[in-house]
Amino acid sequence: METWEPPVVVGVDGSGSSLRAVDWATDEAALHGVPLRLVYASLWERYEGAALAEGLGRSSEQVMADTIVETAARRAHRRNADVKVSTQVLPDDAVSVLLKEGHSAFALVLGSRGRSGMAELLLGSVGLAVAARAVCPVIVLRGSHDNQVRAGTHRSVVLGVGEESRASAATRFAFDEAEARNAVLHAVRAWRWPAHESTDHPLLAGEPARLHEERAVKVLDSALSEAAANHPSVDLRRRTAEGTARRVLLDASADADLLVVGARHRQGHFGLQLGRVAHAVLHHSACPVAVVPQRA
Repeated sequence: METWEPPVVVGVDGSGSSLRAVDWATDEAALHGVPLRLVYASLWERYEGAALAEGLGRSSEQVMADTIVETAARRAHRRNADVKVSTQVLPDDAVSVLLKEGHSAFALVLGSRGRSGMAELLLGSVGLAVAARAVCPVIVLRGSHDNQVRAGTHRSVVLGVGEESRASAATRFAFDEAEARNAVLHAVRAWRWPAHESTDHPLLAGEPARLHEERAVKVLDSALSEAAANHPSVDLRRRTAEGTARRVLLDASADADLLVVGARHRQGHFGLQLGRVAHAVLHHSACPVAVVPQRA
């Protein structure tokens, strides 16, 4: 009996960005030995009704939707014929479709912009809504080398470490990605010397920044120890850096193939829950970003 594996799910819409997402997701599925699922959100059938659709025959929207998923499936097969691919056109809006798919997905993969053709610098509303509310990792393809999963331009995964006292879902995901890619994992913790602190304070005399840096090192050690023990083959490099987390991670993304950050989802709360750091890297990262939810 064949074992079911959660798929890597890609939202496709026919745009160049979504086709690059198909390439990236095909490689991701191959790396982890899971299937690939391609979905297209179409409201035509939902609004017109199945009976009316049958009476009219195939509409131009239906033809376009089928063409989009079939083209994406052929592209995935050319990329890697060993990856199992399934497709479906679903009668709902893109955000609802992707959030539902996320309940049984290994990860959701999205292009950074859609079929509008606009060269947007910022991530669109669909990507933000999905990244903020999905229950599985969401990978948004930022940067110009966003289809280089297989080779990896830098062979480097960057993990932004927050205030975790133990291994978070984001930490575990980053270790798994680094191991699958045979990449170096750079775990980064930013720290700052608060402006209100004075060197006249007895604990800060002499080396006012040292205590903050030492605390950052302890946070790193606490967050990474369990995952590092479970992934002994991963080349882990810890780094603390003075500055805002936003700036430190954006700088690190310039030399990375994937940037991993966490998002805390509170049970029963449905609003956007991405913090300022996640927002910043989703909009401005130089490489693909994985937002990994951590339930409180």
